[in-house]
Amino acid sequence: MLDLRPVGYVIGLLVIILGGTMVFPLLLELYDGRGHWPVFLQSGVITILVGGLLALSCASGMKQGLDIRQTFLLTTGVWAALPVFGALPLIMGETDLRFVDAFFEAMSGLTTTGSTVLSGLDDLPRGLLFWRAILQWLGGIGIIVVAMVFLPELRVGGMQIFRSEGFDTMGKILPRAQVIARQISLIYVGITLACAMVYGGLGMGPFDALAHAMTTTATGGFANYDASFGAFSGATEYAAVVFMILAALPFVRYVQLINGNSTPLFKDAQIRGFLLTCAVLLAVVAPVLVVQSELPFEQALREGLFNTVSILSGTGYASADYMGWGNFLIMVFFFIGLIGGCAGSTACSVKIFRYQLLFASIRVQIQKIRSPNGVFFPRYEGRRVDEDVLSSVISFFMFFILTLGVVAWLLALTGLDFVTAVSGAATAVANIGPGLGDTIGPAGNFSSLNDTAKWILIATMLIGRLELLAVYAILTIRFWRA
Repeated sequence: MLDLRPVGYVIGLLVIILGGTMVFPLLLELYDGRGHWPVFLQSGVITILVGGLLALSCASGMKQGLDIRQTFLLTTGVWAALPVFGALPLIMGETDLRFVDAFFEAMSGLTTTGSTVLSGLDDLPRGLLFWRAILQWLGGIGIIVVAMVFLPELRVGGMQIFRSEGFDTMGKILPRAQVIARQISLIYVGITLACAMVYGGLGMGPFDALAHAMTTTATGGFANYDASFGAFSGATEYAAVVFMILAALPFVRYVQLINGNSTPLFKDAQIRGFLLTCAVLLAVVAPVLVVQSELPFEQALREGLFNTVSILSGTGYASADYMGWGNFLIMVFFFIGLIGGCAGSTACSVKIFRYQLLFASIRVQIQKIRSPNGVFFPRYEGRRVDEDVLSSVISFFMFFILTLGVVAWLLALTGLDFVTAVSGAATAVANIGPGLGDTIGPAGNFSSLNDTAKWILIATMLIGRLELLAVYAILTIRFWRA
């Protein structure tokens, strides 16, 4: 029988940590003196109490590490449970959101999707704005650990190709996660602080600089203003591009760098592929925007670069309403959102390495057609790629397309128009942020969607953030019979 106590114990500890982080917006509200601090005090007490009771009741089950089935459940359970408590300040605070809306916002935050149901952000208490940034920041560091430790061990979507890469730590999954998480945390905090200082130096106020640095590093895209990053301009956008790119690169390379090994950072095929993709897309988007817009050349180039990198990395900031840039660029933005950044980063969507493996497999098949008697094998970074890795990657692509189609169909059944349904499905499964169209596009939000559509999107954000198969596996009868 499957022992759920280790899963419950870890989830309980993480719920306690989430409750503890509520002290930061509480202190900010005390400083501002708006009388909003009791919301975070009450939410924090409830969260810590429930998490503590759960951890205590399951503590007896932590005599040994997690097996594979428990790890699957833990990975999904954490992202399902934490948004429940993350939603509390949004329900009890000045936003006065219904549970479905608060849960949507919290899930969007922790999955670093960036879709929002909130408007009037400019007038919200700073504590609530900071809480949204904290949710994304925690979700960002959490998904790095999941991508580097759990998904490779679970052999999800070809991630097994990164098993033990850069780490020789042996033992159970949890001890290994603790070792890696400590190093990742230092790097993650360092990039966040560097981003905040750069933003501050370019004219952002201290609060805006910190909050936007947190959501930039998490490639989450929650902003403090209804205009998103359009509230800022000039050099700040260029700085954001740099840090969005840094956050979309594999954090394992940063760990290796601080441990004295810089070679992998410069030889990583993912990094080269991601940077090349950025360059090619800029070469496509910028000239089209310059030609067909009436914007000054520098502004067109800057906005094209910023919004391209924002969507490609899954950050979801918008510095302009690109729905007015013409059908060609709108379609470009739709498809680049389905590319994503590097595995082991805070970026989302399909990921660069899967496209690289897919193209390597296609190239080998073409070679076999031309030379039937030849022996060819797909390679990645000079190494032969095992058949099970290719099978996992192809399965991921199939499930990704199937999920996108089914979710779009379900959203259409709720009464949404074609553009909203398809782009809403894409932005949720790829964890991008804004969709397309007047309703959920860069100038809109998700508040006007019906409750059924919101629940569908909530589930899809969770499934997409955990690479699809990590969630689908626990929905099979065989999983529970094993």
